Amino acid sequence: MDDVRGKGRGLGIAAVVVGLLGLVLGLGGVGFSRYQYGGSVVSSESMEPTYGPGDRVVYERVDGSEVRRGDIVVFTAPDRYGSDGLVMERVVAVAGDRVTCCARTGTEARITVNGRPLQEPYVKDGDAFGGFMEYDVRVPEGRLFLLGDHRANSRDSRAFLSDHGGTLPVSAIRGRVIDGYTVPVVFGTAMILGLVLALAGAGLGIAAFVVRRQARAAVPPPPPWAVRG
Repeated sequence: MDDVRGKGRGLGIAAVVVGLLGLVLGLGGVGFSRYQYGGSVVSSESMEPTYGPGDRVVYERVDGSEVRRGDIVVFTAPDRYGSDGLVMERVVAVAGDRVTCCARTGTEARITVNGRPLQEPYVKDGDAFGGFMEYDVRVPEGRLFLLGDHRANSRDSRAFLSDHGGTLPVSAIRGRVIDGYTVPVVFGTAMILGLVLALAGAGLGIAAFVVRRQARAAVPPPPPWAVRG
């Protein structure tokens, strides 16, 4: 009898431990992923061929001061684009950089950053210029110079050169696009595992309840002489 009761207590303890672990993994994964990451759907051709309309992207919520040259970022600039929707572009130059366009012409055109030609294998059709006017911008402190990868079809910093040389304040940055799906898969796995453990904990709790009922049912009734009238 004591063995059965011990088994019931063990199952009860296991149910609590496994259930709590599942809740921590599941709710923690959901909470952290919502706090640290976001998702968006590309709606324009400005970042082709890297990203095209309909592509889903995941971005890490970071402070604008953390981004570096070459990062693809999402930001809001309602004063420029007329809405609070997310815009996606690539960081070409950061505070203190001098960005100039363009050295050479045609597909040989190169943007220079601090006097060095920028290698941009990601631009559409190898066209780094895109037919916009030439520019020579020194990026102010706390701002970024951004361009789309489809230079001939992107309304980026080049379209706002009269406003701080087209640069964008770092405070407008909402996140940095992450390459691949490793992070979402990790958090998704953690949440699924948390759900499985929570269900397993519930199952162990039911098993503990059943064992305890069986233990109580197996207790023999007291003998007649032990019953007081």
